Amino acid sequence: MIRYSKEYEEFWEKAFSSNARMWGEKATDNAYQVLELLKQHQVQNMLIPGFGYGRNAQVFHEAGIEVSGIEISETAIARARKHFKNDTTIHHGSVEQMPFDEKKYQAIYSYSLIHLLSKAERRRFIAMCHEQLEPGGIMVTVGLSTEDIRFGQGEYLGENTFRSHHGLKLFFYDQEAVQAEFADYGIIEQKIIHEPLIEPQEKHWMIVCQKAFDQSN
Repeated sequence: MIRYSKEYEEFWEKAFSSNARMWGEKATDNAYQVLELLKQHQVQNMLIPGFGYGRNAQVFHEAGIEVSGIEISETAIARARKHFKNDTTIHHGSVEQMPFDEKKYQAIYSYSLIHLLSKAERRRFIAMCHEQLEPGGIMVTVGLSTEDIRFGQGEYLGENTFRSHHGLKLFFYDQEAVQAEFADYGIIEQKIIHEPLIEPQEKHWMIVCQKAFDQSN
């Protein structure tokens, strides 16, 4: 169960230590798109697994949404603290250790994280995110698509899975995989997105699920 945690903690700690702003300061275009979606659903609090140094989280924080996070790298958390006060909860650990608390969230947003997990880890991650949603809560998951330029590159490890030149195991979603892993969690939208929007370099699946409302209400 902790295999992922130890392996990737070392990888990301080294990565963040050697490259302070590996993705730059600017948030992804997708974060702004998701913000508009969360506004439509009047979201006031959210959880971001794979918090990093907070470049996407700032988009939601500045919009007045209470943000909590999960991050495996202590170095990334320390950098995030320059922008987020101590009253912003950032759990240190792997998503494999979810849940870190008993709080329920109105939204959970994970960007470019799920494709790093094995099949069993992905299924558990999705289930744990869904479990931590309030009834009616929104879960937005963004993972690599088989239409991405990186698909098929590197060592083949199994169905839609390759080892990148960085040593990461990457899983690429197609329509069948999206349905297999998310169909039980209330999909309300699924589409391939381009990142960035102008001169796109990456293609991801964005899957939006909504937890069923409590039938007793």
